[in-house]
Amino acid sequence: MAGLNFLRRKTMAWIAAGLGFAALSACDVSMPAGGALINTSRPVPVALLVPKSSQSAAGLAQSLENAARLAASDLQGASVDLRVYDTGGTPEGATIAANQALSDGARIFVGPLFAEAASAAGQVAASRGVNVLTFSNNPAVAGGNVFLLGNTFQNSADRLVSHAVRQGRGNIYIVHAQDPIEGLGADAIRRAIQANGAQLAGITSFPLSQQGVIDTIPTIAREYRASGANALFVTSGTAGALPFLAELLPENGIDATNSQFIGLQRLDVPSSALSLKGLQGAWFAAPSPALAQQFANRYQSVYGTAPNPVAALAYDAIAAIGALAAQGNANALTTAALTQGQGFAGVNGPFRLFPNGMIQRGLAVATIQNNQVIVIDPAPRSFGGIGF
Repeated sequence: MAGLNFLRRKTMAWIAAGLGFAALSACDVSMPAGGALINTSRPVPVALLVPKSSQSAAGLAQSLENAARLAASDLQGASVDLRVYDTGGTPEGATIAANQALSDGARIFVGPLFAEAASAAGQVAASRGVNVLTFSNNPAVAGGNVFLLGNTFQNSADRLVSHAVRQGRGNIYIVHAQDPIEGLGADAIRRAIQANGAQLAGITSFPLSQQGVIDTIPTIAREYRASGANALFVTSGTAGALPFLAELLPENGIDATNSQFIGLQRLDVPSSALSLKGLQGAWFAAPSPALAQQFANRYQSVYGTAPNPVAALAYDAIAAIGALAAQGNANALTTAALTQGQGFAGVNGPFRLFPNGMIQRGLAVATIQNNQVIVIDPAPRSFGGIGF
């Protein structure tokens, strides 16, 4: 573990949820504020913005495109004219791609992937009243005409804190790195604690370095015990400080006998993390494993390879667009339609969008037992209402 890399990059955790778009020429329909109208007698033109030429994300871009095309082929009662535009993974590239998509008649965008690119594309699309469904989960870019598809820290925090309260583990101590992203995670946990009737027992941060976390472990252990907390909620992921925390906290007396370890980020990615001794019994939020596996199997049967987990977001976006268009309403892609209360039946579970651009995804609560993921509280099947 000594070689654990703490250098922060543009993390894929902030990948943007794709934006679906229907492209029609200005002479066909008007473009009102709140989303473009569509011609219900024609396929819906949708622009998929992905970083095809990015050295670091080209493979993911292809997986997103594959999933979007798979969803398009599965539509019933509607069809989409899916066109793919390369953002290069940069805001500048996203601006160029967005302008071209609008010139081609795009009525909704799916993507881009990265937050900065999503913001740039959203500004271009806003000038024409077009909505964007980005693969990002960064709340900073949500709002106006930009909607997140990626699962957010707030969504995971709310799910986990509410479960903790029901299990009598609502006296929560937060541990996070001194890092902007983990700071956002800690803020999300604080809001979830307040919203779900839990108690904040305390909070400790540590410098984002190997030595920083090692030096802070005794302080975390001492202050946790003094606080009377019964749950330790950690914002770090497996690519960051989490392996150190999972190993060293038990060595300092914080283990399953006096604490419920909770991870804000996925504890099962990569799969090698499942063997970490300190994560046995830990809780985390995740899409329904059974549904995720069904999608992976379907994707592999068509393309001969496993999908990137993010690819499911592209499928969800196209499926939602198709489901709305199938109702036969010209306003199918407006904000009011996209934010319907019942939401949509995504391949990983239900999800719904809100007028502020945020997303709620139905998540399961899982734990790790004997190096395996076990669901202890299943994901909801819907948000009430019929869904799609």
